[in-house]
Amino acid sequence: MAKVKTKFVCQQCGYETARYMGKCPECGNWDTFVEETITKEVVNNRTVLDNTPPPMLIKDVQIGKEIRVSTNISEFDRVLGGGLVKGSLVLLAGDPGIGKSTLLLQTGGELSKSGKKILYISAEESASQVKLRSDRLGVNTDNLYIYPQTNFELIKKHILEQKPDTVIVDSIQAIYTDTVQSSAGSVSQIRECCNELMHIAKSENITMIVIGHVTKEGNIAGPKVLEHMVDTVIQFEGDKYKSYRTLRAVKNRFGNTSEVGIFEMGANGLEEVINPSEICLREYNQSQSTGSVIIVTNEGTRPMLVEIQALVGTTPYPSPRRVTNGVDFSRVLQILAVLEKRVGLNLSKQDVYVNVIGGIDIQEPAADLGIALAVATCARDVMIDPHTAIVGEIGLSGEIRAVNNIEKRIKEVEKLGFKKIIIPENNTLNEKFENIKIIKVKRIIDAISACISSEK
Repeated sequence: MAKVKTKFVCQQCGYETARYMGKCPECGNWDTFVEETITKEVVNNRTVLDNTPPPMLIKDVQIGKEIRVSTNISEFDRVLGGGLVKGSLVLLAGDPGIGKSTLLLQTGGELSKSGKKILYISAEESASQVKLRSDRLGVNTDNLYIYPQTNFELIKKHILEQKPDTVIVDSIQAIYTDTVQSSAGSVSQIRECCNELMHIAKSENITMIVIGHVTKEGNIAGPKVLEHMVDTVIQFEGDKYKSYRTLRAVKNRFGNTSEVGIFEMGANGLEEVINPSEICLREYNQSQSTGSVIIVTNEGTRPMLVEIQALVGTTPYPSPRRVTNGVDFSRVLQILAVLEKRVGLNLSKQDVYVNVIGGIDIQEPAADLGIALAVATCARDVMIDPHTAIVGEIGLSGEIRAVNNIEKRIKEVEKLGFKKIIIPENNTLNEKFENIKIIKVKRIIDAISACISSEK
């Protein structure tokens, strides 16, 4: 009897080793190794070699036009780059309870209304549970099929028999194949099932949408190679205790990875937010206290107006607190250091709190100037004109650096009725704006002076 060979695989990153290790040398996590059986499949190499096409010149390669199918959800289409590409494999990942199943069930319903045949593989819920959700969402069409199953061989059989236009798998961590001797959700199972789904999508020209879980750190669960196998990786972000959700493309072979879609979770499912700026400024109080500014940030190619609030107060403790919500913590520390060194604002004995209203995370450095002005005006107890928007990146020497898409930002500010905008001096404008006053600043001290003088 042949000896059964095993290996230990890290369930976080997919690192493999012949013996058990307490700490993974690849990702640094503890107690993540699971023993799995090594199985080898016999492949007819001669048949594979006979069917392999020979190399060809790049100039002789014919480029076919990719066929896109609209999901009839404009925010989803925006992130996908215009719609679903036939034969592609899309991975949708997000925290539990964020709305992944809701979004894809709504997508399946919209696609089926257009005459497409949809197969929804429910590996985590029964058919009655999916039916309850579909009734709540108003999804009840003739072309949407539900198949609650976890065995991949049965799933593959029905996909090849029914030949649907789109297959939705909820989720990849819950299905398993008999060819791998390990439990569902393991690295080997996820890798093998995803690889088979990819081959079905490419060979049968069927669009595959797969739901993936995330770890407590926010990374996609399973091996890192999973993200390289699929055509598109989309992150569904947001706080499940808040109503707004952000759909963000991390990888997209058929579109731009900078696009973002905004949704609002309601009683009847996810609703599109066509104008995110109006949502973010819905509760903006123009007669509010100090430390509140409006910045213009870019989410993909779309500008958004977001309110940032700062609170500065004397601390009773030996070391002051620094608390941030919605902005990078280290970035705020850098801005505070610039304010102390270049402006002379003493914050060494002050608690500083920075918060982005609406639960939106801001990543781009164009929000630096807005954060600095919110902190500085709160510390000096000075109000900024509520009809003024701010944009600019701060360098370590206190200079204000240029930002991209400045004209789109100004148009968004002008459209929402703001009277002034503070921008970097190095940004050149090719258009003229008559309904808004543009103030250009070179250094952070100039921006603070412009805010104070405009208030006076």
